[in-house]
Amino acid sequence: MKIYIVIPAHNEAAHIEATLTSIVAQTKLPEKVVVVNDNSSDDTELIIDAFAKKHVFISKVNTNATNEHLPGSKVVNAFYKGFETLDGTFDVIVKLDADLILPNNYFETIANHFKNDETIGIAGGLAFIEKDGKWIYETIADKNHVRGPFKAYRKACFDQIGGLQKELGWDTADVLLARFYGWKVHVDQSLHVKHLKPTGNAYQQKVHQKHGAVFYKLGYGYWISLISAFKIALKKKSFSVFSSYMNGFLKAKKEKTPKMVTPEQARFIRKYRRTQMLHKLKKFFLFR
Repeated sequence: MKIYIVIPAHNEAAHIEATLTSIVAQTKLPEKVVVVNDNSSDDTELIIDAFAKKHVFISKVNTNATNEHLPGSKVVNAFYKGFETLDGTFDVIVKLDADLILPNNYFETIANHFKNDETIGIAGGLAFIEKDGKWIYETIADKNHVRGPFKAYRKACFDQIGGLQKELGWDTADVLLARFYGWKVHVDQSLHVKHLKPTGNAYQQKVHQKHGAVFYKLGYGYWISLISAFKIALKKKSFSVFSSYMNGFLKAKKEKTPKMVTPEQARFIRKYRRTQMLHKLKKFFLFR
């Protein structure tokens, strides 16, 4: 399995050395690693250059984007700046964040999953964050969802889903579209990835409305969006989060915002989400 990695990095001087150190210590080294220095104003570029000088498989691309932290479009645009420098001979493409510490068997294990099951389209581990000196599971996503910070795609799956959509919601759209096309999304729960900068730290409150709009663009429909927004609000213990999500959904619906999926894909997504919700509901009552 030939693995290529693209790492978007914006002002990650505090973390990227640990990330790159964990990559060069892998039991299976990737064939190519492209680090995209996205308009950093700290020492990110100097750290990338130091690693690129020592390791021939690591290279750097500079790009100049907005300084504003925009989840979704900014990181995917940076990803593609790096991706465009690669040839198409890879078996697996990995989008990796610059604030992670990978277990040293991460890529060996991921490669084995892809080799042993040709129906796996997306694979990854689980994210853990540090709290009170302990590494605990980062509970912002289900354990059957491969997180965006360390997502590996089989080339055929990546091509079939059209790559990463350059907007907020790409991290959900890709797994749903992979399942639509019959690919498995595999989470290896033995692979604990240390996430040094917990998700959402730099996000602004206005992003909640944009997330609500994503529900509409993914074809969730009103009731699935309502339940999803309520679930997120419960986790965050904030009614304003629920209100922002639903306002974003309703505004996108009123304005007939272009969808990220086709009508057929939207029907599949609604059916899949309903099935998942019913499964969780049954599980909740079964173990009460």
